[in-house]
Amino acid sequence: MMFLISEIHPFLAGNGRTARIFMNMELVAAQEQRIIIPTIYRNDYIGALKGMSHNKRAETLVRVLDFAQKYSGSIDWSEMQGAHTQLDVTHAFYDPADAETRGLRLRAGDARTG
Repeated sequence: MMFLISEIHPFLAGNGRTARIFMNMELVAAQEQRIIIPTIYRNDYIGALKGMSHNKRAETLVRVLDFAQKYSGSIDWSEMQGAHTQLDVTHAFYDPADAETRGLRLRAGDARTG
């Protein structure tokens, strides 16, 4: 569902957000960890979607979403300020181009330890 909405772009705006809402609804229904796509990881996500569109191969998209799901699960979402701090120390809010210039990547692993 997520890929189809992203692929066909049925709305004037908000296709990506709508696609990720549907994806997360399915994950919640299956009692799985929801997925966020950190800003710094956006190019990886968009590239994987484009690869699926052009090459009809899901492996890269699955790998990108698997990583994002593990990353999302490493954040303690129980308190907003704490979650914000964890996202910040793992570079989640960096613009992808700015992060590349600075040599930064999304810090994987347990975000709670920084």
